[in-house]
Amino acid sequence: MKRPCNHCGKEKAALKRPKTSEQLCKECFYSAFEQEVHDTIMQTKIFRRGEAVAIGVSGGKDSTVLAHVLSTLNKRHDYGLQLFLLSVDEGITGYRDHSLDTVRRNELQYSIPLKIVSYKDLYGWTMDEIVKQIGTKSNCTFCGVFRRQALDRGAVLLKADKIATGHNADDVAETVLLNLIRGDLPRLARCTNIITGEDSPLPRVKPFKYTYEKEIVMYAYFKHLDYFSTECVYAPFAARGAARDFVKQLEQARPRAILDLITSGEAFRIGDAAQLKLPTPGNCERCNYISSQPVCKACILLEGLNSGQPRLGVARTRGSKRRAPDTLAGATPLPPVSSKSPPSNVLGQDPSSSASDQCSPALESVSKLTSSKLAEHPQDGSPTVPSQIDSAISKEPHSRGQPSRPELESSNISVGAQKNGYPSLAGLSISPSADEGQEGTASQLLASAGQPDTRIHPFLQMIKIWTLPAEA
Repeated sequence: MKRPCNHCGKEKAALKRPKTSEQLCKECFYSAFEQEVHDTIMQTKIFRRGEAVAIGVSGGKDSTVLAHVLSTLNKRHDYGLQLFLLSVDEGITGYRDHSLDTVRRNELQYSIPLKIVSYKDLYGWTMDEIVKQIGTKSNCTFCGVFRRQALDRGAVLLKADKIATGHNADDVAETVLLNLIRGDLPRLARCTNIITGEDSPLPRVKPFKYTYEKEIVMYAYFKHLDYFSTECVYAPFAARGAARDFVKQLEQARPRAILDLITSGEAFRIGDAAQLKLPTPGNCERCNYISSQPVCKACILLEGLNSGQPRLGVARTRGSKRRAPDTLAGATPLPPVSSKSPPSNVLGQDPSSSASDQCSPALESVSKLTSSKLAEHPQDGSPTVPSQIDSAISKEPHSRGQPSRPELESSNISVGAQKNGYPSLAGLSISPSADEGQEGTASQLLASAGQPDTRIHPFLQMIKIWTLPAEA
């Protein structure tokens, strides 16, 4: 007996939503996914008509789906946004160079202009060179700090008004836990904000704040989007992994736990006594970037690298003043931001609203180019990486330096030859939906976009858990 879609009641249900456990056909899932993102944008008023928005893209599932959905909604609902793709080349051989190929294809597929900035050009170092100096214990600190500043610099070159990132509900829940464990009150108080640095020239927004990672994966898969599915080679050493694994366990026991963690973070308030201890934001005296110290974290890290003391900026400096470096090697001075006219009304807001509610013009001075509340990665600058598979999918222990291989159970997935620790795409067939007459091939999805059939990332395996059989 066929299972009808819980929404339309006409088509066969092809999947079960991880967030709500509804059984939906593909079209109803697309509609529900896109409508929820649209509702988030309208209710939180994160965009204003006429704004230039730089979408931070890496070629991965989150940023690729974000670019696709924002482009779709911008046309469908007439947001009036000018969209750009902004990518950062960290200089990670065998990873970032391949993912940038995906980003360049996305530029053509979505007809959105692309800007790529690199660590080498901005700082004089690549991540591979940094790892040779610092090792794998604290390398994510360097990457997170440099990446945040690189995104801001790239957005300035694009003359963007906002930066949109693909951080999803899982990322936000993990961040709440990390800040709670570390007792980091300032970041805990702001890490759930859907828009950070609201009073700065370059606010950052998270349209996927309430969107589950699993649903992003399913959307990308069923839509046959072109994305890069290999995680960073340094990701297994990131400190975020413990919080990620815990969140996955909570989600397995109770799917609502992710949203509950976010809600708890939103309800958190800092008392008056603790408020007095919060650092006062200012500007780095060397690069003009936002900093609560005379010299920002990026300049300190660079000073350590350039002086042969790579751990100089890794040690905790709370309570002590940082020595200003003599130079910011490799960093090109930021160009001035040209003056822009204030955009019109906020999306979802009455056009007759007062002028005081409108977006202020872009700042003229480079010294004011800061983002006062950059809270996307509150933990010591470690970047967000593709999440590991939860214990329902991967039961093998995670080994340092080698991503875990998910167990492949008997389902509608058949596995081909092994390659590099993952099942090869060649011979791996997945039935993407229950209403298709024949099986689709995962290798066809990537080959159609020009990607080689090399490896498949574990998160693609979660599709089998939420794809319903053709008949019950």
